[in-house]
Amino acid sequence: MDNFIFTGNDLHDKNMLLKIAHNKAAPDTRSYANDTDGQRRMIAELKQRAAEVGGARIILAYEASGLGYQLRDKLLIVGIECIVLAPSKMSPSPKQRCAKTDEKDAERILEILRGHFLAGNELPAVWVPDAQTRDDRELVRARLDAQDKSSQLKTQIITLLKRNGVRKPDDVGGNWTKKHRGWVLRMRDCHTPLMAGARLHLASLLRQLDALEKEVATLDEQLAALAQTPRYLPRVTKLQKLKAVGLLTALVFLTEMGDLNRFKNRRQVGSYVGLVPASFESGEASDRKGHITHQGPARVRYVLNQAVWNMIRFDPGEREVYERLVKKNPKKKKIAVVAVMRRLAVRLWHAGRSVA
Repeated sequence: MDNFIFTGNDLHDKNMLLKIAHNKAAPDTRSYANDTDGQRRMIAELKQRAAEVGGARIILAYEASGLGYQLRDKLLIVGIECIVLAPSKMSPSPKQRCAKTDEKDAERILEILRGHFLAGNELPAVWVPDAQTRDDRELVRARLDAQDKSSQLKTQIITLLKRNGVRKPDDVGGNWTKKHRGWVLRMRDCHTPLMAGARLHLASLLRQLDALEKEVATLDEQLAALAQTPRYLPRVTKLQKLKAVGLLTALVFLTEMGDLNRFKNRRQVGSYVGLVPASFESGEASDRKGHITHQGPARVRYVLNQAVWNMIRFDPGEREVYERLVKKNPKKKKIAVVAVMRRLAVRLWHAGRSVA
């Protein structure tokens, strides 16, 4: 008979509540601080319990969260198996949602482990990228975050001007062109039409925008250096051969998707990036499709969307695909955009995994 020490860990910033059980036995409850000393004491107790029952296999699980995979890394080093579970695949029942406690959460994780290892139930585990991929993600995400903050500041500036009754002249053109930026700077420096407080607010926003744009430029240089490393250069070069796929799109796709060979087919790729419709089927009711699931990495969907609009503008072949889809449902053009996004994701997947 298999010999296990199962541990469900309800993990929080400052503490960990554990449900620990040997095989099918009733679980015990333990609580530790989520710091170096608390983790050390937890490891010691789990190893002691395993030794007491003849060297049982220790398996611990916790839900994926903003705390990342640091605990998992530490446990693997000391020989404890650790599984990170996907909350999106662990939907609690209505009763469980109404009576949610740390103990019940830990016990639910424990029962998921027992169901898998003792009864063969499906294990809702996430794929954990290696440490280098996780570190590369930090840089790529920093670039996306800086651009997002820059866009928010631009919106704040336009809103400030509108709020104070200042409308741009017709000859200025589109927002944030060279002419438009020059006009905004004049509004900051002139005594009219803005009053003193509004001018000071505008000057503050412009200083923040200038700093962020410099930061974006710095991060772009660092991304270019990352793309030249041996682990990315062949794949980035291959992905950039596709029209409208730039350096940022390629790096976001590669770092967020991770090991492309873990996807067996295009359906798995579409599902992972959340670009497949939800399905509703019950009894004799036929399969009904809903909105896309929006599961998986939102950053990948963002860069795919940006790339697709450029493809529609500049790639005759993709524009033809888009227009053909629009004709089927002219009132819902977003469906066509999503279809082209999914198509691009699959093409990137094929291109990326074809590189040795």
